[in-house]
Amino acid sequence: MQNAGLIGLAAFMALAAAGSAIGIGSAGMSAIGAWKKCYIQNKPAPFLLIAFVGAPMTQTIYGLILMNTFTAAIMEGVLKDSAIVLGAGIFGGLAMGMSAWFQGVAGAAASDAFTETGKGFANYILVVGLVETVALFVMVFLMLLLNNVGGSL
Repeated sequence: MQNAGLIGLAAFMALAAAGSAIGIGSAGMSAIGAWKKCYIQNKPAPFLLIAFVGAPMTQTIYGLILMNTFTAAIMEGVLKDSAIVLGAGIFGGLAMGMSAWFQGVAGAAASDAFTETGKGFANYILVVGLVETVALFVMVFLMLLLNNVGGSL
């Protein structure tokens, strides 16, 4: 495995984690603002906003799963092409990172809406979950690619 493949392995994790950090930061800032409004108005602050804030963290886990899966394929000699690993790592990590980022943006809007109305939590979490689905598809499709390119694990 050449160094380019090692960069790809790191990219799975790093790009997914960067997106998670941005998404959590976006949703977190909105939740903090929403809680502040509640405290100012002497209203109970909804703890459920934590679900919106924490949702983008899962993409980091998906990046870790892909990094470990591709590493195992390399170590077993199933995958030897550095270009495939580099491309999968960069583009897969970027797609998962973007999913996390926009999941946080959706979570920020959900935090604001739920705090103002006290209604619609199921609808908001559904939207946040739909954004998550993009990252799940990326992970599954890259695992399928690995099986098709390198043989079955």
